[in-house]
Amino acid sequence: RGVRLGAAARSAMPSWVIDRYGRGEALRFTRDMALPAIRFPNEVVIRVHAASLNPIDLSMKSGYGATALNMKRDPLKINSTDSEFPLTLGRDASGEVMECGLNVSYFKPGDKVWAAIPPWKQGTLSEFVVASGNEVSFKPKCLSHVEAASLPYVGLTAWSAINKVGGLNKENCAGKRVLILGASGGVGTFALQLVKAWGAHVTAVCSNDASPLVKKLGADDVIDYRSGNLEEQLKALPLFDFILDNVGGSNEKWALDLLKKWSGATYVTLVTPFLINMDRLGVADGMLRTGVTIGSKTVKHLCKGVHYRWAFFMPSGPYLDEIAELVESGKIHPVIDQVFSFSEVPEAFLKLEGGHARGKTVINVIDKK
Repeated sequence: RGVRLGAAARSAMPSWVIDRYGRGEALRFTRDMALPAIRFPNEVVIRVHAASLNPIDLSMKSGYGATALNMKRDPLKINSTDSEFPLTLGRDASGEVMECGLNVSYFKPGDKVWAAIPPWKQGTLSEFVVASGNEVSFKPKCLSHVEAASLPYVGLTAWSAINKVGGLNKENCAGKRVLILGASGGVGTFALQLVKAWGAHVTAVCSNDASPLVKKLGADDVIDYRSGNLEEQLKALPLFDFILDNVGGSNEKWALDLLKKWSGATYVTLVTPFLINMDRLGVADGMLRTGVTIGSKTVKHLCKGVHYRWAFFMPSGPYLDEIAELVESGKIHPVIDQVFSFSEVPEAFLKLEGGHARGKTVINVIDKK
C-alpha cells in the first residue's frame, strides 16, 4: 500500500505530450504533467499499465478535429486560453483503478480494467488517466494488460459501425455476406473476428502480405487490392449484405454497387468529413455541410435500394463488457503488430506513420514488476 500512498502524495506524473499541432511536431516527454483529479462523482482514476496507438492519434497530433474537440472540452468558452495544451494523446488503456468518485459503485481501487477514452479528454500515454465510470469495463482475465490495451478503441469503433449503425448482431448475422475494405488494420482485424463470431461469410480486402493474417482470423475470401483492378475482382463475386469501409477515397464511387439491392443491405464508412468540415468551415457551417452531405448521399443511395451510413467511435463500458465476453469465449483475439516501451513512444508514432500495420502498436507503460 505504501507505493500507492506515495503515488497519491505526488502532484505530477510522467507523460508524453504535444505543445502545439503539426504533422512534424515533436512529442515531448515530461515528468511534470499534473496528476489527473476526479472532478465529477462518476469518474475513476486508472493507473495505466499499457496503452495503444490508433490513427486518430496521428490525426489529432496534426490538429485534426481541434475545433469540434475544443468545443466539447469547453462548451461554454469558460477558458479563453488554448486550454488543451499540453495535450496527452493515446485513447486505449488497460490498467488498475486507483481512486473512485462518490457515485461509482461498479469499481473499487485495485480492479483490473480497460477503457477507451474519448478524444476530447486527456489521453492514456501517461502514468494515470481519468475516465467516466460508464467508459470503463473489467479487463478480460485471459489477457495481459499489453494484449488488452490493443482492443478497446478499435473494438468500440467496429462495434459502433457494425452493430449500432449497421444493425448486425449475433441473431441476424449468420450467413450474411460481409465485405471489409482495409481488413488488416486495427479496426479491420477486430471487425473481421466480430462478424465471423456472429456467423457471417467474410470477404477481406488487404495487401498480399497481410493475407495470411486475415485468413488466420477467419476470412473466407481474401482479395489483394494490389493484384489487378480491385473493383473488377469484387464485381466477380456474389453481391454483399454489408460493407464496412475503413479506407474511403475513391472506393465509395463503386463499392455501393456491390450491395444487394432492396434487401436492407448497408454500406458503413468510418471515413467521414465531419471533423474536417468543422475545422475548415467553423462549427455551424461545418455541421450544416456535413448534414447536407450525408443527407444527399443517403437519399441518393436509398433511391438505388441500399443504405449509406457513417459511423464514429463511441466510448462505452457496457459495449466493452460485451466485447470482453467474446474475448473470454475465445472468439476475438488481440492482433498486435509491435510492442514499444514507454520510453519509445516517438518510435511507436513513426511506426504508425509508416502505415500498413498488421494489427496494433502497443505501449507497455509500466514494465511488469
